[in-house]
Amino acid sequence: MNKQVKAVTERIVGKSRASREAYLAHIERAKGAGPSRSSLSCGNLAHGFAACAPVEKKDLAGDVKSNIAIVSAYNDMLSAHQPYRDTPEQIKSAILEAGGVAQFAGGVPAMCDGVTQGQPGMELSLFSRDVIAMSTAIALSHNMFDGGLCLGICDKIVPGLLIGALSFGHLPFIFVPSGPMKSGLTNDKKAKVRQQYAAGEIGRAELLASESKAYHSPGTCTFYGTANSNQMLMEIMGLHLPGASFVNPGTDLRHALTREASQQVLRLTALGDDYRPIGRLMSEKTIVNGIVALLATGGSTNHTIHLVAIARAAGIRIDWDDFSALSDVVPLMTRIYPNGSADVNHFHAAGGTGVLIRSLLEGGYLHEDVETVFAGQGGLAAYCSEPVLRGNGELTWRDSPESSHDPAVLAPIDAPFADNGGLKLLTGNLGRAVIKTSAVKPELCTVTAPAVVLDHQDELAEKYHAGELPDDFIAVLRFQGPRANGMPELHKLTPLLGVFQDAGRKVALVTDGRMSGASGKVPAAIHVSPECVDGGPLAKVRSGDMIALDAGAGKLEALVPQEEWERRAPHTPDLHANESGMGRELFGGLRTNASSAEEGAVTFAHRLSMVEKMTMETT
Repeated sequence: MNKQVKAVTERIVGKSRASREAYLAHIERAKGAGPSRSSLSCGNLAHGFAACAPVEKKDLAGDVKSNIAIVSAYNDMLSAHQPYRDTPEQIKSAILEAGGVAQFAGGVPAMCDGVTQGQPGMELSLFSRDVIAMSTAIALSHNMFDGGLCLGICDKIVPGLLIGALSFGHLPFIFVPSGPMKSGLTNDKKAKVRQQYAAGEIGRAELLASESKAYHSPGTCTFYGTANSNQMLMEIMGLHLPGASFVNPGTDLRHALTREASQQVLRLTALGDDYRPIGRLMSEKTIVNGIVALLATGGSTNHTIHLVAIARAAGIRIDWDDFSALSDVVPLMTRIYPNGSADVNHFHAAGGTGVLIRSLLEGGYLHEDVETVFAGQGGLAAYCSEPVLRGNGELTWRDSPESSHDPAVLAPIDAPFADNGGLKLLTGNLGRAVIKTSAVKPELCTVTAPAVVLDHQDELAEKYHAGELPDDFIAVLRFQGPRANGMPELHKLTPLLGVFQDAGRKVALVTDGRMSGASGKVPAAIHVSPECVDGGPLAKVRSGDMIALDAGAGKLEALVPQEEWERRAPHTPDLHANESGMGRELFGGLRTNASSAEEGAVTFAHRLSMVEKMTMETT
């Protein structure tokens, strides 16, 4: 085991000891004796299976067969989730055949950041994660279930499902992906067209034609954003079946994996032969494996928020120091857009997760001794495999290749694309922030330039068209944090900043908002904490102030004399426009209660702290 990975793991174990022990004690009490529904009254139970077939009613009344909850994020607007339309019936059939019962316990909301980018609805996106977590808890609250299958793919959906499942940590869960769409327009060409549109060189019709060639069919978008980072994490954290993440929808192999996941979860229940509750699987080592995988693949910066919240839900405490310390030693193993030109289908064809896991295990970067949902197959080493169908249609697994089929997409462990994970913690008089450097040329990772202060991302284009931007500058976009406006992603800025960069100008972005998994070639110090609305020092910056961003040294500074900096009052804009329209009026309480980005932007954080304290005292 790499010494730094081991040391970070031990540090996480140490600072999480009390809260983790309290969580494990909580799920042990929740387990009780036998099926949960045995505690229900006859009236409760009759309501719970009133719509079931007679044989299912008999099975559920007898308390000897497992009942599996299906929690799904299906809708037919999101390309990634449309393939889930018929999945519940496939699951029910497979589980009935294996001697269990399955019920569709509930649906959770699923919104697409690709649709809401730059729109008011984007301000609901981050908080949809916590709504999904609560919706998952509601779906499971009937106390009818012995395990669950979670159907979700995209940005906030998988973290929300997982946080909700961890609140029922005494039950086993398997996550069931639907797979990516087949490759369309290349990512390089798509990015070029976006920059041409931002520069006014082409019109909306040409842009829409390009986007439609990139996003063209059912399935997950193929670039390596948060959705596909989610799938990578679920597999390396042992919550998918091996090799399940990137099999295309509608294929025989995809259907076979869904069927096997359905039957596998039965074996993991307290009524099965290998009880593996999700709360026990989600250990400190599993969380570290997730961070390592994120870094090794250049994954979404959204997970510097989501993994913190997921870990917290399992009683585990992590912060950006842990991410940064691991990033110093974990090598960058993949080149998938925006960190390269390939997409996830190319990565999968190169050997995919099986080869990646094998390489990271050989290098000593992953903990092998973890529990997974692949019961009876050992630890994480069992995931150095890939699923295949035999001639008779039977699903089996074979060893993944010893090495990558395409080293330009998936590198060998002894010749990585970089010797670090490309995620840095920045500190200084502007607060704490993260920057993703894996897609940024090294010579562009240090920028000292005057600030152009913005309070809305549309202002950058306005200043550009008015000729008000200096040759070199750092765009400082403020009041974009969780409590200010829900922390929307800020991708409107990327194409225009890319135009400046391609022209040889030194540019960067500094914000208390998000850029996410599509963060690309422009250096961006994001998630600045504390956020401006909480008195964060970014609110003191004025246009013309020199800002120094140095990713290599981990520094983010306003080069303003200390005496002047201390007496400056922070800017306080009118944020009332963020409070209504497109449903935002319903989210006021979530904005008010949100924790900082580094604390996971959790909207029930204060309540969690109270419950943890009470539980630890009881324990």
